[in-house]
Amino acid sequence: MLIFWQALGYKVTYKQKAPNPYAAISYEDDYEIHFFGLKQLKPQDNYSGCLVIVPEVEQLHALFSERLKAHFSKVPNKGFPRITRMKPKQTRFTLTDISGNSVIFIKQGKEDEIAAEEYLQPGQSSFQKALSTAARLRDFKNDDAAAAKVLDNALARGKQGTPVELAKVLIARIELAVALDKPEKARALYSEFRNMELSASERESLADEISLLKTLETSLKG
Repeated sequence: MLIFWQALGYKVTYKQKAPNPYAAISYEDDYEIHFFGLKQLKPQDNYSGCLVIVPEVEQLHALFSERLKAHFSKVPNKGFPRITRMKPKQTRFTLTDISGNSVIFIKQGKEDEIAAEEYLQPGQSSFQKALSTAARLRDFKNDDAAAAKVLDNALARGKQGTPVELAKVLIARIELAVALDKPEKARALYSEFRNMELSASERESLADEISLLKTLETSLKG
């Protein structure tokens, strides 16, 4: 387990095997994470977790992803270990080690709190409500399947907002289809998005979402 954290750039500051297994790691001397061992605890049954508040999450996620890829030849997003996905303006991500210990990295400030409660805000259109609810399920609950269902229900009800809102729903659902390993669904939704008639200003307002699509291009080719 400690080798995993060392590969990410952590330094082991304490380690013992007896009378009980225990270890501590430090990241750039900013903070420490302590671990204790429980015999016969399976990774999938592990309930250990903590929150780490950091100044910036997107850059840290990119750095950890790069180091994970160097160590494992890929960026693991399923099983043990794994790292959750990062989308533009996302305020947190979760890193789970080979023993099932989860660390949630949260951006410092009010942005994470606002993002967590956005789905409760009044005055949202149906598409906006679906997007904020799906984001809550996807980013805070790590429940991609439930998030996808929310967006599917919104799309099934037909046009309920502006073209930009519809485009955002489609792109969010495309990303989830890729994450859930549903390539045919992803390509069908991508085709629907590409057939939308959007003005230059509307496409400009979708810059973050279109940037996300570019990272998914390999999965959308078929």
